[in-house]
Amino acid sequence: MRSPSREAASEVQIARKDGHLVTLSLSVSATQKDGEMNGIRGIARDITQHRELEDRLRQSQKMEALGRLAGGVAHDFNNLLGVIIGYTEVLADHLEAGGSMHSYLGETLKAGRQAAALTQQLLAFSRNQVLQPKVIDLNASIASMEQLLRRLMREDIELNFSPSPDLWRVKADPGQVHQVILNLCVNARDAMPHGGELTIETSNLERQEGLLRQDRFVPAGKYVLLTVSDTGVGMDEATRARVFEPFFTTKQVGKGTGLGLATVYGIVKQSGGYISVQSQPGNGCTFRIYLPSVHDAQPLLQSAAAPAQTMHGTQTILVVEDSEPFGRLVKMLLESGGYEVLLARTGAEASQLAAIHVGPIHILLTDVVMPQIDGYQLSDHLRFLRPDMRILYMSGYAAPAVPHNSSSFRAHVLPKPFCKEALLAAVRQALDEERVPDELAAQFATATPRGHLWAD
Repeated sequence: MRSPSREAASEVQIARKDGHLVTLSLSVSATQKDGEMNGIRGIARDITQHRELEDRLRQSQKMEALGRLAGGVAHDFNNLLGVIIGYTEVLADHLEAGGSMHSYLGETLKAGRQAAALTQQLLAFSRNQVLQPKVIDLNASIASMEQLLRRLMREDIELNFSPSPDLWRVKADPGQVHQVILNLCVNARDAMPHGGELTIETSNLERQEGLLRQDRFVPAGKYVLLTVSDTGVGMDEATRARVFEPFFTTKQVGKGTGLGLATVYGIVKQSGGYISVQSQPGNGCTFRIYLPSVHDAQPLLQSAAAPAQTMHGTQTILVVEDSEPFGRLVKMLLESGGYEVLLARTGAEASQLAAIHVGPIHILLTDVVMPQIDGYQLSDHLRFLRPDMRILYMSGYAAPAVPHNSSSFRAHVLPKPFCKEALLAAVRQALDEERVPDELAAQFATATPRGHLWAD
């Protein structure tokens, strides 16, 4: 008679013939007969993929938490930087150029803009950056940067670009694509202190279910694959696991902020893509970026506004900004351009001003992310009261996509922080754009509102 015995379980890693490590779950138990052990029973299960998925989930959750923290800090910091930069510009305009005080303000502005650039990198990592995606040819984007990249490389680094013919199109922000390529190439250069080879490749890739061997976390679909590889010093497993974390760097103090690859990660994810890294100490590094392809054969044509003769005007603008200091600054800058400004801190205040104001309100300039109601909901609500009003958003970080049934489909987003010239130019562009067709404006004027947006 056989009797059960205690079972011992453990996990081990072994190397296959090709050198690839696999994780096995081992269960070993002794079998008995008539009270005596007569054998050992063992079961081995390959749980490599299961453990890889668990590790990726933990890493994804950690990156998501870091992203929320970075995005929240950057959003609030953007409002503060906007006030600092704005008032510094105003002071500089009132001082004689060439004086010592004017020079001091110039240095303050320079530092403020550098801080704004760092904030944008944090927003990129947290996937909260304001993007302006277009349908682009990735080959053309890289080719336009080739001379710049060669100047960035040292003489002992060979740069090779291998574009795939008939490359599919992708939808992404052209400026952010340049930032991704630039950051990856600079990172590769720094990883080759004694020279080497940097290769940039593009290719079309159609991934099918059941055939996902490499980068199994990338779902099936059609992608444009961007590969950036170097022959540098490489990374160990511990470094590779943290390579996309903000402020993580292996460089000496003062040699880098640790935001370059974090920025790459955020831009790729916000563009709907995926990124992976493969590296071993002494064997270089390879980054693979998967960007979803689009069907458009040609880049999207952008509707160009009529060139403005001046950035000034006399129209009425309703400004909605929940940060009181930043709202006062925007009001002052617009009034310096000749505009009449109505200022509100909440959606309820904006609704009241729109209802009681005598005369037209030409533009609604509203922050996007606000308590109680976002800028998109507010603009839809106010268009019932003011069907001819133009819409212009300002945002320190990206907001949800404009709903398809929203009257805001012709609106633009002005990223924070911004200078006086950028603000006045954006307002002027919105005023000079072709008007929304009268029948569409009438549709929003006569439609049934979607309910109350604020509590009494």
